[in-house]
Amino acid sequence: MRIVQLIDSLEAGGAERMAVNFANALSEKIAFSGILATRKEGVLKQEIKHINTYTFLGRKNKFDINAIFLASKYIKTNKVEIVHAHSSSYFFGVLVKLFNPKIKLIWHDHYGNRAEDNKQKNVLKICSFFFSKILTVNDELRVWSLKNLNCKYVFFIPNFSDLKKSEEKTILKGENKKRIVCLANLKNPKNHLTLINAFIASGIYKENWTLHLIGKDFNDAYSNNLKAIIKENELENSIFIYNACQDIQFILSQSEIGVLSSTYEGFPVTLLEYAQAKLTVVSTNVGYCKFLINHNSNGLLFDPLDSDNLSNHLLYLMNNPEICANFATQFQKDIELNYSKEAIIHKYLNLIN
Repeated sequence: MRIVQLIDSLEAGGAERMAVNFANALSEKIAFSGILATRKEGVLKQEIKHINTYTFLGRKNKFDINAIFLASKYIKTNKVEIVHAHSSSYFFGVLVKLFNPKIKLIWHDHYGNRAEDNKQKNVLKICSFFFSKILTVNDELRVWSLKNLNCKYVFFIPNFSDLKKSEEKTILKGENKKRIVCLANLKNPKNHLTLINAFIASGIYKENWTLHLIGKDFNDAYSNNLKAIIKENELENSIFIYNACQDIQFILSQSEIGVLSSTYEGFPVTLLEYAQAKLTVVSTNVGYCKFLINHNSNGLLFDPLDSDNLSNHLLYLMNNPEICANFATQFQKDIELNYSKEAIIHKYLNLIN
């Protein structure tokens, strides 16, 4: 089997990380596994296991004929049979299929808010005529695709984590065993405001707890607002913004609690990475999060619009370190049992076949 992953960029994000994860994992299982980035490169490029199977297409517009030509050349040279398009790269995938009709095009939907967002829905419906199969990151998306798109082969397949040891560069500020981390780009719908407000309301910074925000800083109104709130509350020595980082495993090894506060999610890879690093997890209860976390058994769930709820959870964990440690151990066990790389890749190859 010869498969290439198609993704619009290699910046740090859930869909982007899964494209790289699939490319790397499949390289151990099939005859050829590659990856194409259409519009933009990024920090995840350095995580591609076999860089000689990677090509950047430099796509400048929707119908960039040079990018289509490069992709077609790559497909023919490497005898690619299946193009696995992630998220918004489906449109380019369809263009490539028009020039290479023998390939099978699989679309992988990672967008947790698909049902509520009408943007380009008609374009997606037309493009879905060209999909051989659709993969979704939760069952709600699977049901939506079956009802709304023109492809009858739709399957839910979970994400998996594949964090690799990397160069240890990012030293987190603050006191050991008292660090809370949030892996999420600084943008909607990641809902950092609720997290910061909850951290402030909890008062745990008075006990030397610190909050560390790891993710792309676009230096826009969203991030400027967060920085202003931190400054207004004189918490520059308690809340830290680091921008995008590559050494995620090392960052998580320095942390105690991992928080995800998004207002919507599909299947967050972040939670799997928290589990792999054995962090205690506090998560929003949207998307597939509520199926990964059994509240009060292996972590805590909260309403993403209720900062008081989150604030109380942070206080509870600070005051109960033994429970905190038990949650972390159980969450790691649960994720390893149900969402290991081996299990997911085995399921994926069965679905593809």
